[in-house]
Amino acid sequence: MKICATMKKFPGGMMVIPLLIGCLVNTFIPQCLQIGGFTTALFKSGQATLVGLFIFCSGATINVKQVGQPLYKGAVLTILKLIIGVVIGYVLNMAFGPAGVLGLTPFAVISAVTNSNGAIYTALAKEFGDETDMGAIAILSLNDGPFLTMIALGTTGLASIPLLDIVAAIIPLIIGMILGNLDPDFRDLLSKGLNMILPINGFVFGANMSLITIVKAGVPGILLGLITVLSTGVLTYIIYSAIRRKPDPMGMAIGTVGGNAVATPASVAISDPSLEPYVESATAQTAAAVVITAILTPLLTGFISRRIAKKNGQKVEEK
Repeated sequence: MKICATMKKFPGGMMVIPLLIGCLVNTFIPQCLQIGGFTTALFKSGQATLVGLFIFCSGATINVKQVGQPLYKGAVLTILKLIIGVVIGYVLNMAFGPAGVLGLTPFAVISAVTNSNGAIYTALAKEFGDETDMGAIAILSLNDGPFLTMIALGTTGLASIPLLDIVAAIIPLIIGMILGNLDPDFRDLLSKGLNMILPINGFVFGANMSLITIVKAGVPGILLGLITVLSTGVLTYIIYSAIRRKPDPMGMAIGTVGGNAVATPASVAISDPSLEPYVESATAQTAAAVVITAILTPLLTGFISRRIAKKNGQKVEEK
């Protein structure tokens, strides 16, 4: 059976499909997840451990030898992604408060918009960029998971996150990065672990949600996806191209919500329990945004790239 291959055909499928399955189980037969022992520990209450393991493996993929142009591009894209997400979330909070508007909370916006899908970026960089664009993923990997989101929420006052919790969130990343750079075999081993952890993470987060919440996330989730594409896709493309002094489609390529961003709301709420009431809806909305952005961002990146190529071709002919 081609279960894995089938899941990969869907945008964010390796995370979203297990999440939906976990949600269905928790909605209709929750007792299956509450029998205790290893079953409950792995499939119901293992969120913090699985997120920590994911961050640890992510750290191993960051290559400190990637300097120069890849470092520059990765840093610019990461900073733009973070700043735009924080500004939108902060303005939303100032205007409507923590409850947000139209079911969309500042917590959900910052959790989703500040994260990007590294796999989609890498694939687009291979097709529309060059080696330095692909190398930028080493820095962009920093926005995979809750670390930068926790910093954003803490510094803007939208959440009360102790400094020690921020340190605790980055320690697995640092340890993974050290091991991955000391030993290429470790990097290979742990990077493969990311693919294994992702669907399990998805199921666990779904196992802590209800189907009703997923349905309610419909319009706000679609809205969150469109906000992400327009702000950290189209807007980032414009700003990034201005910084680069030439049109660069890779600015559009970060207009996604990473599949692992589904874990961010629950991870942040561990540090600030006051956010707990918003976790379920934020997680559902983020899951919807993963799918929306995974479809739209590659299409828009390809469209922009073709327009740039066509324009450059016309200029050459005119000369």
